[in-house]
Amino acid sequence: MTDDLFTSLTLSETTLPNRVMVSPMCQYSCDDRDGLATDWHFQHLASRAVGGAGVVMTEATAVEPRGRISPEDLGIWSEEHTDALEGSTEFVREQGSVPAIQLAHAGRKAATARPWEGGDPLQPDDGGWETVAPTDEPYPYEEDAPPTRAMTEADLDDVRESFADAARRALDAGFEIAEVHAAHGYLLHEFLSPVTNTREDDYGGDFESRIRFPLEVVEAVREVWPAENPLFVRISATDWLPDRESWTVDQSIRFAERVSEAGVDLLDVSCGGIHPDQQVPSGGPGYQIRYGRRVREGCDAAPEELQIGAVGGITTPEQADSLVRNSRADLAIVGREHLRDPYFTLHAAQKLGREDEVDVPPQYYRANIY
Repeated sequence: MTDDLFTSLTLSETTLPNRVMVSPMCQYSCDDRDGLATDWHFQHLASRAVGGAGVVMTEATAVEPRGRISPEDLGIWSEEHTDALEGSTEFVREQGSVPAIQLAHAGRKAATARPWEGGDPLQPDDGGWETVAPTDEPYPYEEDAPPTRAMTEADLDDVRESFADAARRALDAGFEIAEVHAAHGYLLHEFLSPVTNTREDDYGGDFESRIRFPLEVVEAVREVWPAENPLFVRISATDWLPDRESWTVDQSIRFAERVSEAGVDLLDVSCGGIHPDQQVPSGGPGYQIRYGRRVREGCDAAPEELQIGAVGGITTPEQADSLVRNSRADLAIVGREHLRDPYFTLHAAQKLGREDEVDVPPQYYRANIY
């Protein structure tokens, strides 16, 4: 039987009820810049679970304060953060969805204002902070970036431990899937890409040296994350910088094989973010899906061992369904369309004639939500 959007998927010992995942999307909504989840975060996650998504994932959740993209971003660097998220995971599970968390560190792209406040880099005097990265070269914003410091070995140890500690807290908070964020120009992607990693020690230079720290982080998380719980990694399959030495699909394939060996269950394939000179192809429907397919076809570990999640411009039920039916990906990761329609999965079930596969909350029966 051909898998489709409403075929369950078992990863490790966790079964996803369908192949729709809510993509991690920053909400920039923590009060007092403390990284604590609020009522806004609860409603964002809860409403997508009510909407039928198989996996509901948090925004990029910082493993330490300096890893936030903006001061208002979500964090999980203390037990207080764990407590603030427990209500959300419990509710998501009650709706039949699987709660997931993206563990992240923004690296040199940290300390920026919220998008609706301009998104500009923030200096320490304006609420920003010193950022850390593979080298001391800051992200090339149009305006002055906050000070950036090259990470020492002690910094590497601290961040590696912060990811592991964050994974432990995520488990305590009730999350069943953890994703390590190694995409979009943030810290782990900065180590992967030769555009940003020009270190001359064991953590920079050739491919093996550049992937060393991201792999160590993945291994540290996998060590504390139970074997029965799936571990995802998000990558940028390409830097979209064809005119210079950069991270490419071929390197992504090699990295995919390595993270699979490290115990990763699914590779969440996105693109870009390392440099503003990137040459982004037309942003039409499914414009990034081809990269996940190329990684899948090129990776010896896939599709039997390492599953692939596709993201980027997935806006219709038919599109999401076809990428699973045609074995281009195992999971449809839907972002902006979930902002427009929290009930995307319920509506997809109706459109595809699969209403019997998704439960409408009885509180909504009289609205004929399909």
